[in-house]
Amino acid sequence: MIMHNKVIAEIIEKYPFVEAYFEENKLDIKGHENKTFADFLNSFSQEEIEDFAIDKESLVLNLEEYINLMKSFLGIQEESGIQSLTILPGHDKSENPEGFNELTIRKSEIISIVGPTGSGKSRLLADIEWTAQNDTPTGRTILIDGEIPDKKWRFSSNNRLVAQLSQNMNFVMDLTVREFLELHAASRLVEDVEGTIEKIIEAANNLAGEKFALETPVTSLSGGQSRALMIADTAILSSSPIVLIDEIENAGIDRRKALSLLVDEDKIVLIATHDPTLALIADRRIIINNGGIHSILETSEEEKELLVKLEEIDHFVQGMREDLRYGKQLTK
Repeated sequence: MIMHNKVIAEIIEKYPFVEAYFEENKLDIKGHENKTFADFLNSFSQEEIEDFAIDKESLVLNLEEYINLMKSFLGIQEESGIQSLTILPGHDKSENPEGFNELTIRKSEIISIVGPTGSGKSRLLADIEWTAQNDTPTGRTILIDGEIPDKKWRFSSNNRLVAQLSQNMNFVMDLTVREFLELHAASRLVEDVEGTIEKIIEAANNLAGEKFALETPVTSLSGGQSRALMIADTAILSSSPIVLIDEIENAGIDRRKALSLLVDEDKIVLIATHDPTLALIADRRIIINNGGIHSILETSEEEKELLVKLEEIDHFVQGMREDLRYGKQLTK
C-alpha cells in the first residue's frame, strides 16, 4: 500500500493533489507531516473519533483509491516493478514435504529467516536468487507476481533478483567513496548523479556509528561504515527488488534504521539472523530445519511487546559499548 511506510510530507511531495483529499475530509495535517497517515489518524483521541465520526480504516483505503483515481485521470504512469515473490514448497533433506502450502512476500515487507547453522538458509536464498522451478535440490518453485518468472532473472547479468549484504564486506578498490558511488550511478544511467550521491552518503551516515566523508578512501572504511554505505547504496541505487541481509547483528550500524531505509525504497527484505531483536522486527519469520522450511510464523502481539523490552536491553548494551570505545569508566 502507498501509505504503508511513507510519511505525509513524502506523499504530498509525490502526489500534490492529496492535499485536496485532506481538506475535503477536514483533516488538519499541519505539524504532522513527518508522520505516516496511519500514525496521524492514531493520534486522535477516542473522544475526537466519536465526535467527528472518524473511520480510520476507511480514510486510509479511500486515500489509496483517491490517489489511484487521480493518477489514472492525470495519466500518471509509474514503474511498479516487482510486487510480490511467492515460494511454493518442496522438501527437506529427508524428502519430507515442507511445512507450508504457499508463501507470498510483498514489497515493503520484512521477513526474517531463522534456523540452526547449516539448516538450509543459504539454500533458500539461492532458490530465490535463481528463481527455482522445481530444478534445485529442494524441489521449490519461485513465482514473481504470481507467475513463472521471466528468464532474465536467471540468465541476465544486468537483472539480479537479489542483492546480498553480508557481514563480511571489504573493499579492495583504490577509490574514494565519491568515486565508487559515481561509478555505480553512471552504470545505472542516473541523471542527477550528484544529488543521488549526496542522498546515499547522508543515508549511510545516518546508519553508521561513526560518520565518514565522500573523500574517504573506501579501503579505509570500518566494517560498520562499509555495511552502512552498501545498505544505502543498495536501497537507493540497486535495481534488485529483493535484498538479503545476512547476519548484521554485530555490523556496527543502526539496524532498525537500515531496515526502514530499505523498506521505504519498496524492497522485499529478507534477514537471515540468530538475533531475537532482528527476528521479531520482521512481519513474519521463516523457520528452517533439516534443509527445509519447517514453518512460517507471524510476529504476535505478545512478541511485539517483548521486542520493545529487547530493544531497550539492546540500547543499554550499545550505550555501554560506546562508552568503553571512547574510554569512559562504566558505573552501575
